[in-house]
Amino acid sequence: MNTVTVGVTSREELNARFRRAMNGEPQGAFRGFETIEDLWETLTPKRWSILQTLTGAGPLALWEIARRVGCKVESVEADVQALVNAGFLEKLDDGRIEFPFDAVHVDFMLRAVS
Repeated sequence: MNTVTVGVTSREELNARFRRAMNGEPQGAFRGFETIEDLWETLTPKRWSILQTLTGAGPLALWEIARRVGCKVESVEADVQALVNAGFLEKLDDGRIEFPFDAVHVDFMLRAVS
């Protein structure tokens, strides 16, 4: 299964993952955020719905994504673009949108604030 892991991690850990990847260590698909607030700002409930709709669906036209999530094309377009910019979705040459993963794994820990 082709899974992307979404997590909250420090800039240092993101840099370490990059260095390990550059040294040939497989890192798997990972999309990291520095804070939980950044994660929730990017992955809003509507955007989660778009990701869920696209999981396993193959490439879809923007109007089809909008139809499947029950929204107007105009309101889905900005969210799709935000997900493209964040590296979750790919816009193909023919204009269709693809989520290139079969599953999403979310990994973060809540800790006591001192």
